[in-house]
Amino acid sequence: MVNKIVLAYSGGLDTSIMIKWLKEKYNCPVIACAVDVGQEDDFSLVRKRAMATGAQKVYVIDAKHEFVTDYIYRAIQSNAMYENKYLLGTSLARPIIAQKVVEIALKEKADAVSHGSTGKGNDQVRFELTFKSLAPKLKIIAPWREWDLKSRTDEIDYAKEHKIYVPVTKEKPYSSDANLWHISYEGGILENLENAPDDSMFQMTVSPEKAPNKPEYLELEFEKGVPVKLNRHPYSPVKLIDTLNRIAGRHGVGRTDVVENRLVGIKSRGVYETPAGTVLLFAHRELEALVFDRETLHYKQQYVDGKYAELIYYGLWWSQLKKSIDAFLDETQKYVTGTIKLKLYKGNISIISRKSPYSLYWEKLATFEQEDIYNQKDAEGFINLFGLQGKVESILRKKC
Repeated sequence: MVNKIVLAYSGGLDTSIMIKWLKEKYNCPVIACAVDVGQEDDFSLVRKRAMATGAQKVYVIDAKHEFVTDYIYRAIQSNAMYENKYLLGTSLARPIIAQKVVEIALKEKADAVSHGSTGKGNDQVRFELTFKSLAPKLKIIAPWREWDLKSRTDEIDYAKEHKIYVPVTKEKPYSSDANLWHISYEGGILENLENAPDDSMFQMTVSPEKAPNKPEYLELEFEKGVPVKLNRHPYSPVKLIDTLNRIAGRHGVGRTDVVENRLVGIKSRGVYETPAGTVLLFAHRELEALVFDRETLHYKQQYVDGKYAELIYYGLWWSQLKKSIDAFLDETQKYVTGTIKLKLYKGNISIISRKSPYSLYWEKLATFEQEDIYNQKDAEGFINLFGLQGKVESILRKKC
Protein backbone atom coordinates (compact mmCIF):
# COMPACT_ATOMS: atom_id res chain seq x y z
CA MET A 1 0.00 0.00 0.00
CA VAL A 2 1.45 3.37 -1.10
CA ASN A 3 -0.10 6.61 0.15
CA LYS A 4 2.12 9.28 -1.43
CA ILE A 5 4.98 9.29 -3.95
CA VAL A 6 7.73 11.85 -4.56
CA LEU A 7 9.06 11.64 -8.12
CA ALA A 8 12.46 12.92 -9.24
CA TYR A 9 11.04 15.05 -12.04
CA SER A 10 12.98 16.55 -14.94
CA GLY A 11 10.23 17.29 -17.42
CA GLY A 12 11.93 15.03 -19.97
CA LEU A 13 10.26 12.19 -21.85
CA ASP A 14 10.34 9.61 -19.07
CA THR A 15 9.18 11.66 -16.10
CA SER A 16 6.66 13.63 -18.19
CA ILE A 17 4.49 10.55 -18.58
CA MET A 18 5.27 9.02 -15.20
CA ILE A 19 3.10 11.31 -13.09
CA LYS A 20 -0.04 10.08 -14.83
CA TRP A 21 1.16 6.47 -14.87
CA LEU A 22 2.06 6.49 -11.14
CA LYS A 23 -1.28 8.04 -10.19
CA GLU A 24 -3.22 5.43 -12.13
CA LYS A 25 -1.07 2.50 -11.01
CA TYR A 26 -0.89 3.32 -7.29
CA ASN A 27 -4.02 5.45 -6.91
CA CYS A 28 -2.29 8.04 -4.74
CA PRO A 29 -0.96 11.61 -4.95
CA VAL A 30 2.33 12.23 -6.75
CA ILE A 31 4.61 15.12 -5.84
CA ALA A 32 7.14 16.25 -8.44
CA CYS A 33 10.59 17.30 -7.27
CA ALA A 34 12.67 19.16 -9.87
CA VAL A 35 16.27 19.87 -8.86
CA ASP A 36 18.19 22.66 -10.58
CA VAL A 37 21.80 21.57 -11.05
CA GLY A 38 22.45 24.06 -13.81
CA GLN A 39 20.50 22.55 -16.71
CA GLU A 40 19.14 26.00 -17.67
CA ASP A 41 15.54 24.81 -17.94
CA ASP A 42 12.59 27.17 -17.71
CA PHE A 43 11.50 25.92 -14.29
CA SER A 44 8.30 27.93 -14.32
CA LEU A 45 7.37 25.93 -17.42
CA VAL A 46 8.59 22.70 -15.80
CA ARG A 47 6.31 23.44 -12.85
CA LYS A 48 3.30 24.10 -15.12
CA ARG A 49 3.86 20.89 -17.08
CA ALA A 50 4.12 18.81 -13.93
CA MET A 51 0.89 20.29 -12.58
CA ALA A 52 -0.81 19.84 -15.97
CA THR A 53 0.00 16.11 -15.96
CA GLY A 54 -1.46 15.62 -12.50
CA ALA A 55 1.15 16.42 -9.85
CA GLN A 56 -0.40 17.28 -6.50
CA LYS A 57 2.48 19.64 -5.76
CA VAL A 58 5.73 20.65 -7.44
CA TYR A 59 9.01 21.50 -5.70
CA VAL A 60 11.74 23.29 -7.62
CA ILE A 61 15.02 23.27 -5.68
CA ASP A 62 18.03 25.36 -6.63
CA ALA A 63 20.99 23.10 -5.79
CA LYS A 64 23.61 24.58 -8.13
CA HIS A 65 25.91 25.96 -5.43
CA GLU A 66 25.80 22.73 -3.44
CA PHE A 67 26.33 20.72 -6.62
CA VAL A 68 29.58 22.58 -7.24
CA THR A 69 30.98 22.76 -3.71
CA ASP A 70 30.00 19.28 -2.49
CA TYR A 71 30.20 17.26 -5.70
CA ILE A 72 32.07 18.92 -8.58
CA TYR A 73 34.91 20.08 -6.32
CA ARG A 74 35.51 16.46 -5.26
CA ALA A 75 35.59 15.42 -8.91
CA ILE A 76 38.23 18.07 -9.58
CA GLN A 77 40.32 17.14 -6.54
CA SER A 78 40.29 13.49 -7.58
CA ASN A 79 40.78 14.14 -11.32
CA ALA A 80 37.74 11.92 -11.76
CA MET A 81 37.37 10.46 -15.25
CA TYR A 82 35.67 7.11 -15.73
CA GLU A 83 37.70 4.90 -18.07
CA ASN A 84 39.99 7.90 -18.68
CA LYS A 85 37.42 9.70 -20.86
CA TYR A 86 34.06 10.39 -19.20
CA LEU A 87 34.05 13.34 -16.77
CA LEU A 88 31.00 12.02 -14.90
CA GLY A 89 28.55 14.88 -15.35
CA THR A 90 25.41 12.74 -15.06
CA SER A 91 26.96 10.47 -12.44
CA LEU A 92 27.77 13.42 -10.16
CA ALA A 93 24.30 14.93 -10.45
CA ARG A 94 22.26 11.87 -9.55
CA PRO A 95 23.16 11.59 -5.84
CA ILE A 96 22.38 15.24 -5.11
CA ILE A 97 19.07 15.02 -7.01
CA ALA A 98 18.18 11.86 -5.10
CA GLN A 99 19.21 13.51 -1.84
CA LYS A 100 16.78 16.38 -2.46
CA VAL A 101 14.00 13.94 -3.37
CA VAL A 102 14.53 12.18 -0.04
CA GLU A 103 14.40 15.49 1.82
CA ILE A 104 11.07 16.34 0.18
CA ALA A 105 9.71 12.85 0.83
CA LEU A 106 10.51 13.14 4.52
CA LYS A 107 9.08 16.66 4.66
CA GLU A 108 5.85 15.58 2.95
CA LYS A 109 5.62 12.34 4.94
CA ALA A 110 5.57 10.34 1.72
CA ASP A 111 6.18 6.62 1.92
CA ALA A 112 7.63 6.12 -1.57
CA VAL A 113 10.07 7.73 -3.99
CA SER A 114 10.37 7.23 -7.73
CA HIS A 115 12.71 8.02 -10.63
CA GLY A 116 12.66 7.92 -14.41
CA SER A 117 15.74 5.77 -15.04
CA THR A 118 15.52 2.74 -17.29
CA GLY A 119 16.24 -0.81 -16.22
CA LYS A 120 19.26 -0.90 -18.54
CA GLY A 121 21.11 2.13 -17.26
CA ASN A 122 23.38 3.26 -14.47
CA ASP A 123 21.11 6.00 -13.14
CA GLN A 124 18.68 3.57 -11.51
CA VAL A 125 21.58 2.38 -9.34
CA ARG A 126 22.72 5.90 -8.49
CA PHE A 127 19.24 7.02 -7.48
CA GLU A 128 18.38 3.95 -5.51
CA LEU A 129 21.65 3.60 -3.61
CA THR A 130 21.16 7.18 -2.42
CA PHE A 131 17.54 6.45 -1.44
CA LYS A 132 18.64 3.36 0.47
CA SER A 133 21.52 5.14 2.19
CA LEU A 134 19.55 8.21 3.30
CA ALA A 135 16.05 6.80 3.89
CA PRO A 136 16.07 3.00 3.83
CA LYS A 137 12.42 2.71 4.89
CA LEU A 138 11.06 4.47 1.82
CA LYS A 139 9.60 2.26 -0.90
CA ILE A 140 11.33 2.70 -4.27
CA ILE A 141 9.23 2.65 -7.45
CA ALA A 142 10.98 2.35 -10.81
CA PRO A 143 8.29 2.52 -13.54
CA TRP A 144 10.65 1.34 -16.28
CA ARG A 145 10.91 -1.98 -14.43
CA GLU A 146 7.13 -2.25 -14.04
CA TRP A 147 5.18 -0.81 -16.95
CA ASP A 148 4.42 -2.37 -20.33
CA LEU A 149 6.18 0.33 -22.33
CA LYS A 150 9.24 -1.15 -24.02
CA SER A 151 10.88 1.76 -25.84
CA ARG A 152 11.07 5.50 -26.22
CA THR A 153 8.75 5.16 -29.20
CA ASP A 154 6.18 3.54 -26.89
CA GLU A 155 6.62 6.43 -24.47
CA ILE A 156 6.03 9.00 -27.20
CA ASP A 157 2.89 7.15 -28.30
CA TYR A 158 1.68 7.04 -24.67
CA ALA A 159 2.24 10.78 -24.36
CA LYS A 160 0.28 11.49 -27.54
CA GLU A 161 -2.56 9.21 -26.43
CA HIS A 162 -2.88 11.06 -23.13
CA LYS A 163 -2.15 14.52 -24.61
CA ILE A 164 1.06 14.96 -22.59
CA TYR A 165 3.66 17.31 -24.02
CA VAL A 166 7.14 15.78 -24.30
CA PRO A 167 10.32 17.48 -25.58
CA VAL A 168 11.33 14.53 -27.81
CA THR A 169 10.09 13.35 -31.20
CA LYS A 170 10.51 10.12 -33.13
CA GLU A 171 12.60 12.04 -35.64
CA LYS A 172 15.04 13.19 -32.94
CA PRO A 173 14.89 10.47 -30.31
CA TYR A 174 18.32 10.63 -28.69
CA SER A 175 18.41 11.24 -24.95
CA SER A 176 20.09 14.34 -23.57
CA ASP A 177 21.02 15.19 -19.99
CA ALA A 178 22.35 18.61 -19.04
CA ASN A 179 23.70 20.29 -15.95
CA LEU A 180 26.32 22.87 -15.02
CA TRP A 181 29.14 20.35 -15.55
CA HIS A 182 28.16 18.85 -18.91
CA ILE A 183 25.63 17.78 -21.53
CA SER A 184 25.37 14.13 -22.54
CA TYR A 185 23.81 12.59 -25.63
CA GLU A 186 22.81 8.93 -25.95
CA GLY A 187 20.49 6.73 -27.99
CA GLY A 188 18.91 7.33 -31.38
CA ILE A 189 21.37 7.80 -34.22
CA LEU A 190 24.27 7.52 -31.78
CA GLU A 191 23.56 3.84 -31.10
CA ASN A 192 25.10 3.01 -34.49
CA LEU A 193 28.84 3.35 -33.88
CA GLU A 194 29.40 4.19 -37.55
CA ASN A 195 27.40 7.39 -37.20
CA ALA A 196 29.39 10.47 -36.33
CA PRO A 197 27.58 12.94 -34.05
CA ASP A 198 25.70 15.63 -35.95
CA ASP A 199 27.48 18.90 -35.27
CA SER A 200 24.13 20.67 -34.86
CA MET A 201 23.50 18.52 -31.79
CA PHE A 202 26.13 20.24 -29.64
CA GLN A 203 25.03 23.07 -27.37
CA MET A 204 28.03 24.04 -25.21
CA THR A 205 30.88 23.87 -27.72
CA VAL A 206 31.65 24.86 -31.28
CA SER A 207 33.50 22.41 -33.48
CA PRO A 208 37.28 22.95 -33.40
CA GLU A 209 37.15 23.76 -37.13
CA LYS A 210 34.82 26.69 -36.40
CA ALA A 211 36.72 27.90 -33.33
CA PRO A 212 38.61 31.22 -33.52
CA ASN A 213 41.88 31.27 -35.44
CA LYS A 214 43.48 33.13 -32.56
CA PRO A 215 44.30 31.31 -29.28
CA GLU A 216 42.98 32.51 -25.94
CA TYR A 217 45.06 32.55 -22.77
CA LEU A 218 43.58 32.11 -19.33
CA GLU A 219 44.84 31.84 -15.78
CA LEU A 220 43.31 29.62 -13.11
CA GLU A 221 44.08 29.98 -9.43
CA PHE A 222 43.41 27.06 -7.06
CA GLU A 223 43.22 26.89 -3.29
CA LYS A 224 43.37 23.44 -1.71
CA GLY A 225 42.50 21.77 -4.98
CA VAL A 226 39.50 23.89 -5.98
CA PRO A 227 39.37 26.82 -8.44
CA VAL A 228 38.83 30.23 -6.85
CA LYS A 229 39.93 32.74 -9.49
CA LEU A 230 39.75 32.98 -13.25
CA ASN A 231 42.05 35.49 -14.94
CA ARG A 232 42.87 36.90 -11.48
CA HIS A 233 39.24 37.69 -10.70
CA PRO A 234 37.42 35.88 -7.87
CA TYR A 235 34.17 34.19 -8.86
CA SER A 236 31.46 32.39 -6.98
CA PRO A 237 31.68 28.59 -7.49
CA VAL A 238 28.77 28.48 -9.94
CA LYS A 239 29.81 31.60 -11.84
CA LEU A 240 33.38 30.40 -12.32
CA ILE A 241 32.29 27.14 -13.94
CA ASP A 242 29.60 28.85 -16.01
CA THR A 243 32.09 31.45 -17.27
CA LEU A 244 34.74 28.85 -18.02
CA ASN A 245 32.17 26.75 -19.90
CA ARG A 246 31.60 29.67 -22.24
CA ILE A 247 35.29 30.44 -22.70
CA ALA A 248 36.35 26.85 -23.35
CA GLY A 249 33.22 26.10 -25.36
CA ARG A 250 33.89 28.81 -27.92
CA HIS A 251 37.31 27.24 -28.54
CA GLY A 252 35.90 23.76 -29.14
CA VAL A 253 37.32 22.32 -25.92
CA GLY A 254 35.54 19.53 -24.08
CA ARG A 255 33.91 17.17 -26.60
CA THR A 256 34.26 13.44 -25.97
CA ASP A 257 32.84 10.42 -27.79
CA VAL A 258 32.98 7.36 -25.53
CA VAL A 259 32.12 3.68 -25.68
CA GLU A 260 31.89 2.92 -21.97
CA ASN A 261 31.19 -0.07 -19.79
CA ARG A 262 27.97 0.43 -17.87
CA LEU A 263 27.68 -0.93 -14.37
CA VAL A 264 24.94 -3.36 -15.48
CA GLY A 265 27.32 -5.01 -17.97
CA ILE A 266 26.30 -3.33 -21.23
CA LYS A 267 28.64 -1.36 -23.44
CA SER A 268 27.06 1.93 -24.45
CA ARG A 269 28.03 4.97 -26.43
CA GLY A 270 27.85 8.44 -24.97
CA VAL A 271 28.81 11.76 -26.50
CA TYR A 272 29.64 14.44 -23.96
CA GLU A 273 30.39 18.15 -23.75
CA THR A 274 32.33 19.16 -20.64
CA PRO A 275 34.25 22.34 -21.52
CA ALA A 276 34.94 23.78 -18.06
CA GLY A 277 35.56 20.34 -16.58
CA THR A 278 38.10 19.46 -19.25
CA VAL A 279 40.07 22.64 -18.57
CA LEU A 280 39.84 22.38 -14.78
CA LEU A 281 41.02 18.78 -14.59
CA PHE A 282 43.88 19.54 -16.98
CA ALA A 283 44.98 22.48 -14.81
CA HIS A 284 44.50 20.57 -11.55
CA ARG A 285 46.68 17.68 -12.71
CA GLU A 286 49.42 20.12 -13.71
CA LEU A 287 49.30 21.70 -10.26
CA GLU A 288 49.42 18.34 -8.47
CA ALA A 289 52.49 17.39 -10.53
CA LEU A 290 54.16 20.52 -9.22
CA VAL A 291 53.39 20.18 -5.50
CA PHE A 292 53.28 16.41 -4.80
CA ASP A 293 56.31 14.29 -4.10
CA ARG A 294 56.79 11.38 -6.49
CA GLU A 295 55.32 8.65 -4.27
CA THR A 296 52.18 10.63 -3.38
CA LEU A 297 51.60 11.60 -7.01
CA HIS A 298 52.04 8.06 -8.31
CA TYR A 299 49.92 6.54 -5.55
CA LYS A 300 47.08 8.98 -6.19
CA GLN A 301 47.24 8.44 -9.94
CA GLN A 302 47.34 4.64 -9.68
CA TYR A 303 45.04 3.89 -6.76
CA VAL A 304 42.87 6.90 -5.91
CA ASP A 305 41.77 8.88 -8.95
CA GLY A 306 40.51 5.96 -11.01
CA LYS A 307 38.86 4.29 -8.04
CA TYR A 308 37.11 7.50 -7.02
CA ALA A 309 35.78 7.85 -10.57
CA GLU A 310 34.47 4.29 -10.39
CA LEU A 311 32.73 4.95 -7.09
CA ILE A 312 30.99 8.00 -8.58
CA TYR A 313 30.03 6.11 -11.73
CA TYR A 314 28.72 3.15 -9.74
CA GLY A 315 26.52 5.35 -7.54
CA LEU A 316 28.53 4.68 -4.38
CA TRP A 317 28.68 8.33 -3.33
CA TRP A 318 27.57 7.52 0.22
CA SER A 319 29.82 4.48 0.67
CA GLN A 320 32.39 4.10 3.43
CA LEU A 321 35.21 3.75 0.90
CA LYS A 322 34.27 7.03 -0.77
CA LYS A 323 34.22 8.79 2.61
CA SER A 324 37.61 7.32 3.44
CA ILE A 325 39.11 8.52 0.16
CA ASP A 326 37.65 11.95 0.94
CA ALA A 327 39.92 12.01 3.99
CA PHE A 328 42.91 11.25 1.74
CA LEU A 329 41.86 14.07 -0.58
CA ASP A 330 41.48 16.49 2.32
CA GLU A 331 45.04 15.74 3.42
CA THR A 332 46.74 15.85 0.03
CA GLN A 333 44.82 18.82 -1.37
CA LYS A 334 46.19 21.05 1.42
CA TYR A 335 49.14 21.70 -0.88
CA VAL A 336 47.29 22.02 -4.20
CA THR A 337 47.35 25.80 -4.19
CA GLY A 338 48.75 27.88 -7.02
CA THR A 339 48.24 29.31 -10.48
CA ILE A 340 48.18 27.61 -13.86
CA LYS A 341 48.22 29.54 -17.13
CA LEU A 342 46.80 27.80 -20.21
CA LYS A 343 46.31 28.33 -23.92
CA LEU A 344 43.07 27.25 -25.62
CA TYR A 345 43.17 26.78 -29.38
CA LYS A 346 40.86 24.81 -31.66
CA GLY A 347 39.92 22.08 -29.21
CA ASN A 348 43.35 21.84 -27.59
CA ILE A 349 44.74 22.91 -24.22
CA SER A 350 48.41 23.75 -23.72
CA ILE A 351 50.25 24.55 -20.51
CA ILE A 352 51.99 27.95 -20.47
CA SER A 353 53.15 28.38 -16.88
CA ARG A 354 52.84 26.95 -13.35
CA LYS A 355 53.33 28.58 -9.97
CA SER A 356 52.70 27.47 -6.37
CA PRO A 357 53.93 28.43 -2.89
CA TYR A 358 54.14 24.67 -2.23
CA SER A 359 56.08 23.82 -5.38
CA LEU A 360 58.66 21.04 -5.00
CA TYR A 361 60.39 22.06 -8.21
CA TRP A 362 63.79 23.50 -7.36
CA GLU A 363 65.36 25.15 -10.38
CA LYS A 364 68.79 25.23 -8.75
CA LEU A 365 68.63 21.46 -8.28
CA ALA A 366 67.07 20.64 -11.65
CA THR A 367 69.45 22.75 -13.75
CA PHE A 368 72.02 21.33 -16.18
CA GLU A 369 74.26 24.21 -15.26
CA GLN A 370 76.74 24.20 -12.38
CA GLU A 371 75.30 23.84 -8.87
CA ASP A 372 76.55 22.65 -5.48
CA ILE A 373 73.58 20.60 -4.22
CA TYR A 374 73.60 17.35 -6.16
CA ASN A 375 76.71 15.16 -6.08
CA GLN A 376 76.66 13.27 -9.35
CA LYS A 377 79.06 10.66 -7.97
CA ASP A 378 76.27 9.50 -5.65
CA ALA A 379 74.36 8.20 -8.69
CA GLU A 380 76.85 5.34 -9.17
CA GLY A 381 76.10 3.76 -5.80
CA PHE A 382 72.39 4.35 -6.23
CA ILE A 383 72.38 2.59 -9.61
CA ASN A 384 74.44 -0.31 -8.22
CA LEU A 385 71.95 -0.93 -5.42
CA PHE A 386 68.84 -0.24 -7.49
CA GLY A 387 70.00 -2.68 -10.16
CA LEU A 388 71.43 -5.29 -7.78
CA GLN A 389 68.55 -7.77 -7.93
CA GLY A 390 68.55 -7.70 -11.73
CA LYS A 391 72.28 -8.28 -11.78
CA VAL A 392 72.03 -11.20 -9.33
CA GLU A 393 69.23 -12.80 -11.35
CA SER A 394 71.25 -12.50 -14.53
CA ILE A 395 74.35 -14.06 -12.96
CA LEU A 396 72.61 -16.94 -11.22
CA ARG A 397 70.38 -17.81 -14.15
CA LYS A 398 73.27 -17.40 -16.58
CA LYS A 399 71.57 -14.85 -18.85
CA CYS A 400 74.95 -13.57 -19.93
